[in-house]
Amino acid sequence: MQEQAKYLWTKDASGATRVGLTKAGQDELGNVTFAKLPEVGDKVEKGATLISLEAEKAVSDIESPISGEVSAVNPQLNDDVDALNSSNEADAWLVEIK
Repeated sequence: MQEQAKYLWTKDASGATRVGLTKAGQDELGNVTFAKLPEVGDKVEKGATLISLEAEKAVSDIESPISGEVSAVNPQLNDDVDALNSSNEADAWLVEIK
């Protein structure tokens, strides 16, 4: 199994933890073309699949770095996953978990 810790970053976001795709993850996966994200209210467990990504170099299930409840999903990803290909890591956030 691939080492996935380098794929995600975490950051405190007003009482929640924001989780995003790292530049290293972007580079290894290639251009992301599809993302299956959890929905607000979903419970996630550390080590369980958080997101499924399809990209030009790989199809990957990425594990959650933490346990909790999804409190927000990046609204930019509703219509277009291109934010996950942004050179600015802050734009490539996926979810917030409380």
